[in-house]
Amino acid sequence: MNAFEKIALEKIREAIANGEFDNLPGKGKPLMLDDEPDVPPHLRMSFKILKNANILPEEVQLRKDIHLLQQQLAAAQDELEQRHLRRQIGDLETRFNILMERHRRQLTQ
Repeated sequence: MNAFEKIALEKIREAIANGEFDNLPGKGKPLMLDDEPDVPPHLRMSFKILKNANILPEEVQLRKDIHLLQQQLAAAQDELEQRHLRRQIGDLETRFNILMERHRRQLTQ
């Protein structure tokens, strides 16, 4: 731990001891974490705008579809149905990965 980290940690401990964190807004409420951690940072704002307009980007819709198919696969009893669902999941995952790779390439250009 470097000197800066030690100083910061000591200041945080002092603030806790003095009760400075006791009445912060949102205390006891869950944190609003990022819904789509796999979305590249440069696309998060545009995705959020689309989400607020009830429009899903293709990548997000693919993730939802994959999740739904995975749930169906877990409940499937018939081997033929399981194979069909695995194939669908694989196809959607491939499409998702292609789109994400395209975004990564755009980011590095």
